[in-house]
Amino acid sequence: MPYIPVTDAQREDMLHRLGLLSLEDLFTDIPEEHRFPALNLESGKSELEVLRELAGIANANAHGDSYLWFLGAGAYDHFIPAVVPALASRGEFLTAYTPYQPEVSQGTLQAIFEYQSMVAELTGMDAVNASHYDGATALAEAVLMGLKNTEGHKRILLPQGLHPEYKAVIKTYLSAFECIIEEYEGSPAAAASALSQPDLAILVASYPDFFGSIPDLSGAAEAVHAKGGLFAVHADPIMLGLFKSPGAWGADIVTAEGQSLGNDLNYGGPFLGIMGTTNALIRRLPGRLVGETRDAQGRRGFVLTLVAREQHIRREKAVSNICSNQGLMALRSCIYLAMMGKAGLREAAELCWHNAHFAAQKVAAIPGFSVKPGLFFKEFVVHTPLPAEVLAEKLYRNHIVPGLPLSRYFPERTHELLVCATEKHSRSDIEDLATALTEASREAKR
Repeated sequence: MPYIPVTDAQREDMLHRLGLLSLEDLFTDIPEEHRFPALNLESGKSELEVLRELAGIANANAHGDSYLWFLGAGAYDHFIPAVVPALASRGEFLTAYTPYQPEVSQGTLQAIFEYQSMVAELTGMDAVNASHYDGATALAEAVLMGLKNTEGHKRILLPQGLHPEYKAVIKTYLSAFECIIEEYEGSPAAAASALSQPDLAILVASYPDFFGSIPDLSGAAEAVHAKGGLFAVHADPIMLGLFKSPGAWGADIVTAEGQSLGNDLNYGGPFLGIMGTTNALIRRLPGRLVGETRDAQGRRGFVLTLVAREQHIRREKAVSNICSNQGLMALRSCIYLAMMGKAGLREAAELCWHNAHFAAQKVAAIPGFSVKPGLFFKEFVVHTPLPAEVLAEKLYRNHIVPGLPLSRYFPERTHELLVCATEKHSRSDIEDLATALTEASREAKR
């Protein structure tokens, strides 16, 4: 805080109440040799000098605007219309925290209500909350919902292709619960049908998975429900502009990472955890819910609803520890969805589809390279003739980030690269990637 308006008399009064004589007495618990260390700092610099130094440090970073960026793996470089930051950076939005008092928070409440309405339509759910810290925590909360909703059912099925970091977050969330976490391959319907014990709490499907592959969700909801469990789908919200919604597949819970919807990469955060569910589970849905109502004069208004579930109202009845929402990130997604509209979102998804498949075609045509077959969206796995880490290092020198070497998460997969193409990539960008990969491969053979 740059300025604390406390007078000397007020400081003396506070010290007196604490039974202390000076400010130094507050630090007597710290060993004397560490109490007030001398800092080896340069003499003060002017504002211009500091700005130049910071700019030099910033220029050493690689980011999506200074490199050809084909890295995805959970954080995606999508186009953000200029109106999104322009509106979201208005003071009334930036300074608002949480809408406890509806009579003075109508703008914030309406923004959340509109966000919930659009995301509910996108995901095919009856209700959407606002919101979670990111996609990983939203999915972990969904798994907790399944565990608590199916009394006596302890088995949780996760797809092998789920993001490794999401798996880690889920296991952390469930570390204090008695449950069985298993992973499955193949279709969700087959995984549920193969269970011999009637103890399924929840089955999760990735739509698409970490590697960009799109699973077959047909019959999954019926198979999961037949085993007494809930069916959750973790989706890419951009893909839902083109593909059938999880709700249409019969999902009970839908989660997603909302960063793609108008939020910057931001070095990994803050992001936006999307979560929606059916009316049957609405009272188990954690996070804020905003409803539309009428006041005594019949005027339209907005309020927090079902707040008895929340930690800040009745702690002992809370369904989750989630309390603060990512309001600013949800607002940006709300503006993005409103600006793009149904047609714009579909066009963005189509461009992602075509660019990714064009990139896969160009890369697969390079001698020594191959692309994993199957239906995919935005991302695909490339088998490389030399270690992917080595290949990536070579392309960094040309200001190209070719994707994620899978050895980061899977040490044995040294010759695989996860490549991502979005609507921001032009054909020439993709051709430059293919050319750089070709040259790097030739150089390695010399």
